This record gives sequence, C-alpha cells and structure tokens, in this order.
Amino acid sequence: MSHNFESLLESFFTSLIIVIVLKVSIVGVGMTKVSEHWNKSIIELAAEASYKALEDANIKKVDYLILSSMGSLFNNLQSNLANAITDQLGLIGVTAYRVDAACGSGGSAVNLAYNVVKNTGKSVLVIGVEKLSDSTTSVNTSSMMLAEDWGSGLVSGGTFVSLNALALRYYLSRYQADHDKIMMLPVIEHKHAVTNPYAQFRREITLESVKRSPTVADPLHLLECSAYGDGAAALVLTNSSNGVEIVASEVATDVFRIANRSDTTVFGSVVAASKRAYNQSNIFPKDIDVLEIHDAFSITGVIALEDLGFAKKGEGWKMISEDKIGLSGEIPTNTFGGLKARGHPVGATGIYQIAEISLQLRGEADKNQVDGAKIGLAESIGGIATTTAIHILRKK
Repeated sequence: MSHNFESLLESFFTSLIIVIVLKVSIVGVGMTKVSEHWNKSIIELAAEASYKALEDANIKKVDYLILSSMGSLFNNLQSNLANAITDQLGLIGVTAYRVDAACGSGGSAVNLAYNVVKNTGKSVLVIGVEKLSDSTTSVNTSSMMLAEDWGSGLVSGGTFVSLNALALRYYLSRYQADHDKIMMLPVIEHKHAVTNPYAQFRREITLESVKRSPTVADPLHLLECSAYGDGAAALVLTNSSNGVEIVASEVATDVFRIANRSDTTVFGSVVAASKRAYNQSNIFPKDIDVLEIHDAFSITGVIALEDLGFAKKGEGWKMISEDKIGLSGEIPTNTFGGLKARGHPVGATGIYQIAEISLQLRGEADKNQVDGAKIGLAESIGGIATTTAIHILRKK
C-alpha cells in the first residue's frame, strides 16, 4: 500500500470520526442570583458562576473561554475583561474572546462557543456577566443606548424605553390588541420567579398593580419593563455524549436603526434566525416543550411569540394566559421569570436563558419543572432585535 494511499485513508477515517463525534453538549451550568452585588466585582461575579459550571461539568480545565458583557467598559471602567477572568480562574494560556451584541451578547457568545466545539472538538467555558448597580440610572441608560445609533437615538431624546413604547403603541393600534392581556405577561412571569432562587424579584404581582404602576413612556408601564441588575451565568460546552445537546445555533441581524424598518412589529432577525434553526434541527414550534423569550419589555415578548411561529402576526397577545404560557400551559414560557422577574443582567441574560432550559431538560428545575420537557428554544436579542441568537436544545 502506497504512503499516499495510507495518508488518504487515515484522513478519510479521521474526518468520518469527527462527523460522527462532534455534537455539541452543555455539560456544566452555573449561575449567580440576579441582585445588587455591592460586595463583589464584575470579575468576582463571573468567577463565581464559572466555578459552579466547571464543578457541575466535573472538569477543571477548558481550551477556550468566551465572555459576554455589554457594559463593563462604560459602567465598570474595565476593558480586556476576558483576560482578567482567565487570570482570576487560573486558566492562564487558554484562548479567550469577548463577544459584543448588546442585550444579545449572551446568545451570540454561546453561538461562537457552539461553532468552536462543532469545528474543533475543543471544550469551551462561556460566561455572561454584568454589574450595573454601581452606576446611576442616567449612566445605565446612556450605556444601553450605545446599542442603537447614538446620533439618532439618545442625543435626540430617544431611549430603549421610549422606542419600545412607540412599538407598543403602534402594535395596539394596528392589531386592535388588548393591552390588559399584554400586561398579563409580567404577571405570569413573576409567578414563575417566586420559586426561582436566582431571581431578582421573587414576588407575585397582579394585573391591577401593573396597570397602576407609573407610565414610563406612554403607553408602557413601569411593571412592563425589566430592571437593571448584577449577575453572571456560565456554561461548559464540549463534544461529550453526555449533557444537553445543542441541536441548532443561529444568529441573524436586522436593519440597525428601527426608524428605517418597514414594519416595527416584525423583528426580521428573529424570523431569519429561527427559520434557520428550525431547518437545521428539523424541529419546529409544534415540537418545542419549553420556551425562553426576550421580554425586556412586554411588547418584545408578544412580538417574539409571533416571530418565532407560536402565534400568527398580530395575535401573540391572545396567547398570554396561564393555560397557554404558564408552567402547565401549552407552551411553558420564561419558566424561571424571564427578563422581567428573573432579571436582566444584560450581557449575561442570553446565557441565563440557555442555562435555565438546560435545567428543565435535565429534570433539575425543581418547583419550576415542566413535566416531560425534552426540547427547548431560547431567543436572545440585542438592541431592538438588530441581532438575534436562537438556540434549540434537546434532552439526550
């Protein structure tokens, strides 16, 4: 047998083995409580979640570290954060990256980690962390608006609250939607958060309390909006046959300035990324057992249900009732409280979502467990869906 033929044969079998083996699994999950962590730095928060994930995975060393954090430079005056965290964790020498996609940074970081494992077989620790309680509201508002066009946004008086309020007003008018039913989304999510030890707001609220809460940007009420918080979540991804498998990971983008979009009630990046994910996995909305949507505001949650294919356009608000999205509903949604009640530590949020679905599929969600959950979907959006990451997970 010639040397060239032997080399070709070896290459063929190596490629075949890679095709068979390189599935991507979440084998470790770690989270901190979303709160005001006055006594911990952003690096210490990231390390706390990371140690939990590594312990859960029963490994001490990874090949890559991928970090997600939106505001560390602006809010914490800390650049080169990925390297600071590798040092804190004693992971000197590993390859480290930082991902920035605004509120969608966490989902985008998991997408990068997924592709690293899929293409190299290497292990990855992916971390999301944010520390916002040290900053004033005006600083946090300015920091968040960096995700939009500064020239046509904040300097013109726009904020994410006001932009989402405009989207809500247009949606209510165009589809003759019932605002009271939209306001039931945070009510149901707070009910889910009561039994989530990591949630920022572990208390129930009523529809009346949402309606009585101050209007922060007409017609959007305070209790329809997520709050700032500190928190960190981490995942360990490997090509192991154990754990929860990521069967689809897709990221898509939309027109950057919302004012330039033809329809503000459709998030094109969500539609595109979810369509790719469904086709990649051959899993569709009817197959999903548990759902995590990006509900920074009540209206983004409604639009998510539509753009992901769980409701017809203009009818997402009709789904928001206990028997539709509650823990025992048709499609249990934001089962740990969502952004509204679990909290929204911006750059970490997308990783919290995937961690929570992983716990559901492992049967480890305790009092928040969805019976028989085998397949879950997480939607992580940045800006006003200028970037969207969609992940579909499956129990092995």
